[in-house]
Amino acid sequence: MGDFARTPEPPYYAVVFTSMRTEGDRGYSVMAEEMVELARQQPGFLGVESVRDERGFGITVSYWASEEAIRLWKEHARHQLAQRLGRELWYEGFVTRVCKVERTYAFER
Repeated sequence: MGDFARTPEPPYYAVVFTSMRTEGDRGYSVMAEEMVELARQQPGFLGVESVRDERGFGITVSYWASEEAIRLWKEHARHQLAQRLGRELWYEGFVTRVCKVERTYAFER
């Protein structure tokens, strides 16, 4: 199914990161790619889906096996640097939501 994350049967967790970018790249693309690769190496990481429109509004959903895995990812030193640079350079604003996935439904042609 294309770019859909392949997640296990629930329950598991989703971190929904909704953001509005600032103008210009200023290293964002390189760091964003690095963060996805680094997240993939973290224990408990299950997958990621991400989109951004032409205005700079984006939604990234990462999937995790546990709240502990999410906490450890949030505290990872390189991720903390990306968070700081995001506040300083890359985002006009963002919202992070942590959710427990209890059911899933899918369609595939």
